[in-house]
Amino acid sequence: MRDPMRSPPRAGRFVPLLALGVLTVLVPGLYGVGVLDITAINQLGRFLALAIVAVGLDLVWGYTGILSLCQAMFFCFGGYAMGMYMAMHGPLSDKGVPRVLTEVSSDVGGMTLPLFWEPFGSFWFALGAVVLVPGLAALAFGWLTFRSRVRGVYFSIITQATTIAVWLIFCRNETKLCGTNGLNKLEQMFGYNMTTPGARFAAYLVTVAALAATWAFARWLIASRTGRVLVAIRDNESRLRFAGYQPVAYKTFIFTVGAVLAGIGGALYVPQNGIITPAKMEAIESITMVVWVAVGGRGTLSGAIIGAVVVNYLQSVLTTLAPNAWLFVLGAIFVAVVLFLPTGLTGLWAQLFPAGGGKVPDDDARADGGAVSAPASVQAKAAP
Repeated sequence: MRDPMRSPPRAGRFVPLLALGVLTVLVPGLYGVGVLDITAINQLGRFLALAIVAVGLDLVWGYTGILSLCQAMFFCFGGYAMGMYMAMHGPLSDKGVPRVLTEVSSDVGGMTLPLFWEPFGSFWFALGAVVLVPGLAALAFGWLTFRSRVRGVYFSIITQATTIAVWLIFCRNETKLCGTNGLNKLEQMFGYNMTTPGARFAAYLVTVAALAATWAFARWLIASRTGRVLVAIRDNESRLRFAGYQPVAYKTFIFTVGAVLAGIGGALYVPQNGIITPAKMEAIESITMVVWVAVGGRGTLSGAIIGAVVVNYLQSVLTTLAPNAWLFVLGAIFVAVVLFLPTGLTGLWAQLFPAGGGKVPDDDARADGGAVSAPASVQAKAAP
């Protein structure tokens, strides 16, 4: 098995570069000659923003073995932070209150801007909130739960319950976040109208750059000593603790990283979508994110990206052709992957097109534990 700290197989080295070339050269070229319209570019940009969330979840679940069902909550934290900034620069009332707030207020005439909204007039404050709000929330939540040695299905249930509780808070008009209507008609950013083709294309390019940076960071992290410890936690946490490591710190760290990436994905998604509502925080949303990773291939960073794009494209098509059947299709896809394709699409590709003398290559660092071994100190101390 290949050590991920070494160079990947020759064929595998060019896959990320090829994908980057497609997204930065081929897709813009097709748009330039009229083969793709701006609607398709905008849709792909949204899918790539969601792929950033999938990479974060893959780090948490695929590599560390922590099934988190609250990534949609972190996604909304980042999305709402950016949405509030855009709302502050959109249509305002005579008192400087965003119109999206006045639309759900029973006191339109006397309504003043809530105090916590005021700093979001600054882009840099909003950008800080995109990172810090989900990051600090995950840091506090993760430290408390992991220190109590809550794991497995119990951790998943707690994260889902927490997400539902936060969803209920966001749905209330008293929270001053526009209730179930959410933040809509978000069109202004940096003085540009985000509904214009030029602004949408720029948002797409920014999202591609952010996804590339996310993949590079995740790849570096997994190949590092910290990455080996994360995989060791997934494979045998008790052995790791016996070797003198502190799993709580590592689990809290990667849970926080996943939350921050989800927040960044949300912040990139909102300008391209024009709306963010509490519906994006519902239970089905976090479960769908798990399906992305499972379909693409758990424990393969590229698989998370592929799964997010493929599943969301299918959702886009099927919700148009058969809107009432989409959830049944989603469930069927997940069951089929678990039963017949446990390694996901990337695993299927590796089996159909093996590299290196007929051996199936590891993709980035497989989640089966073969490609990423535990630190040598863990293995030595655990030896009989």
